Amino acid sequence: MIQYISNTDHYNLVLSRVATVRRSLWIGTADIKDLYVKVGEGTEPFLAVFSQLLRRKVEIRLIHAKEPGPAFREDFDRYPLLARGLERALCPRVHFKMLVFDGAAAYIGSANLTGAGIGMKGANTRNFEAGILIDEPELVAQAMQQFDEVWMGLHCRKCLRRKFCGDPIV
Repeated sequence: MIQYISNTDHYNLVLSRVATVRRSLWIGTADIKDLYVKVGEGTEPFLAVFSQLLRRKVEIRLIHAKEPGPAFREDFDRYPLLARGLERALCPRVHFKMLVFDGAAAYIGSANLTGAGIGMKGANTRNFEAGILIDEPELVAQAMQQFDEVWMGLHCRKCLRRKFCGDPIV
């Protein structure tokens, strides 16, 4: 299956899938902000979903290009399990946007992990985004390989942007 994803479908088809992950969730994004999701009649920080996944022993890896703002950090501090269980890497060259679900499916597209990108913003306030949701094993494997190369620091030693990297992977 290869499914094209546009504007509001990012939230409905991609972000909502995160809660169903059983073993692993890999997320790559250039920008990450204080994103909220619908829960019943209300909303909660997306970080609460991360915390629930970590309680279920799901591996979460997050690569992002820059430090998130104060609202994100405030919410992060509300979920102590994140500091112990969330695996995170910072790479200022990361511009890809991808989520890999249990190594079996992936979203690859333009949406950052922000409310206007992939979150629950309304049709008149969200970004115009595009992407694909795939479960083709070869394509998922290629996405995972790209993610893993960055995660393992394969490009770090030769990176000409290293002086801008506040926390080099290698």
